[in-house]
Amino acid sequence: MTPALAINDLAIDFRSRRGHVRAVDGAALTAACGEVLGVVGESGCGKSTLGMAIGRLLAPGALRVTGDILVDGRSVFALDDDALRTLRAEELGFVFQDPIGTLDPTRRIGLQVKAALPGRGTDREVEAVLFEVGLSDAGRVARSYPHELSGGMAQRVSIGMALARRPKIVIADEPTAALDASIKSQILDLLTGRCRATGAVLILLSHDLHAIRKYSDRVAVMYGGRLVETGPSSIIFTRPAHPYTAMLLRASIADVPIGGRAEPIPGAPPVLEGRCERCSFAPRCEWTEQRCTAVRPEARFIAGREVVCHRAESVIAGVRAS
Repeated sequence: MTPALAINDLAIDFRSRRGHVRAVDGAALTAACGEVLGVVGESGCGKSTLGMAIGRLLAPGALRVTGDILVDGRSVFALDDDALRTLRAEELGFVFQDPIGTLDPTRRIGLQVKAALPGRGTDREVEAVLFEVGLSDAGRVARSYPHELSGGMAQRVSIGMALARRPKIVIADEPTAALDASIKSQILDLLTGRCRATGAVLILLSHDLHAIRKYSDRVAVMYGGRLVETGPSSIIFTRPAHPYTAMLLRASIADVPIGGRAEPIPGAPPVLEGRCERCSFAPRCEWTEQRCTAVRPEARFIAGREVVCHRAESVIAGVRAS
């Protein structure tokens, strides 16, 4: 069966004055209809670039070096301009972290929702979309401008617009980062619930490990442009196989018990100028051995997940380098 989304050996560079900087370094990933897939990692690991690449929405200066992205078996990079516009409008939905900033400040909400609907849209259809995302006073919201809404209300509108055409894939990039803690769970409940109800793939890009653990069916851990560990959330969060995953969990404040302390990961993520021919995490890793600094690890299937690490068995067992 053809997966709803397939990313194959994707490599993306950004041109800069000093040369090329690699943002995605051979990423491979698939997702099935109705699945919630969380992608986690530090800032600069390549999450947002990967998400934007699905809709070919990369910033100027981006260059696809290798690989492909398939949506229902069709290459995103092979589409002409008309087909690409159709793909974005009908099969993809995007939810961003700044709900107010993603809405047009000069147009009423109702007009913006109408534009997201198939055909010309009606006032009744607009109110139905707003009601579906928990905005009970849909008529008033439709008459409002974005600045007249709270952040939570604006994000609900954004979710409604993203799902209005029943897309196959929804990419949500830090969708609760700009919201108060009191409503984050409400928004994620809504987003994941609506995607599962419509059968859409939800790609949830986030720093919030607690949220990814709670809402994702599978998780993909990203570092240095590579997906270093991918598998069921229940497995990866309880028995990580990649050193970065293990150290990321120890650094998460949400996972620290009362009276305990988080353990920050020493050092900083790499700035790559091309394909990394070793383990890019080696300079920061507690499990490093000689081959880690000389040989690029390839993906292996171990203990229910795919992992890119020479020493995955030792990480699972908790045995560090001597």
